[in-house]
Amino acid sequence: MTTVLKPAFQRPVSLKDVQTHFCPGCHHGTIHRLVAEAIDHFDIQERTIGVASVGCSVFLYGYFDVDVVEAPHGRAPAVATGVKRVLKDRMVFTYQGDGDLAAIGTSEIIHAANRGEGITVIFVNNTTYGMTGGQMAPTTLPEQVTTTSPYGRNVGSEGYPIRMAELLSILEGVTFSARVAVDSPRHVLEAGKTIRKAFQCQVEGAGFAFVEVLSACPTNWGMNSLKANERVGREMIPYFPLGVFRDHTAKAGKKPQGESKLSHLGKKS
Repeated sequence: MTTVLKPAFQRPVSLKDVQTHFCPGCHHGTIHRLVAEAIDHFDIQERTIGVASVGCSVFLYGYFDVDVVEAPHGRAPAVATGVKRVLKDRMVFTYQGDGDLAAIGTSEIIHAANRGEGITVIFVNNTTYGMTGGQMAPTTLPEQVTTTSPYGRNVGSEGYPIRMAELLSILEGVTFSARVAVDSPRHVLEAGKTIRKAFQCQVEGAGFAFVEVLSACPTNWGMNSLKANERVGREMIPYFPLGVFRDHTAKAGKKPQGESKLSHLGKKS
């Protein structure tokens, strides 16, 4: 008798059957999968439009089997706003890094959020400019060494890292704002539920949703994959606490399914 083993790992339908070329230990691949699983969960692949900006996030169109629009550096929320307003029945999401969203794109993300645009934003925070050589980003931690802060980030002259999830949570136009990580199996499961909830906000017309994902960048951190993954939990999470910082889905008249375990303001993992 022949035994047929079912594959334990199946590719989400919304991801292309191709090999990624992200650096070893990079978390972009994991985050891609979680976003694709959310798209598959709601069966919205055929009407989903991704907006890719500049940085490692730009590879979005090579891996997702959905329509994708290219945006100038930092302008993904503005492009997504235009797409959503013209094509109201489409599910529109941006996928952006910290150098893109929190630096050159600060104006776009704040005003799109403040207007309550009906889009979903996935923000990958790895505390550095990943694609362009590892320069200091708005999220670079105090005393962190980068190519443009060789002696470590000096908060006295360069300011403090920006906590985007908390910053956007104070804006009235925001329905949902949360921060997750993907450095452990438990965190990956929680991140998947939170990203799904962010997409559900759009599916149900509840408004603007934002999820920040803490991610490793082994190459620019000068670490191997294991050490970089450990750094997320050891250094990043203490400074960027995991949690849901704004959840007004009930006020928006909707009650999303699949509540995240990260259910209250500033709850640490």
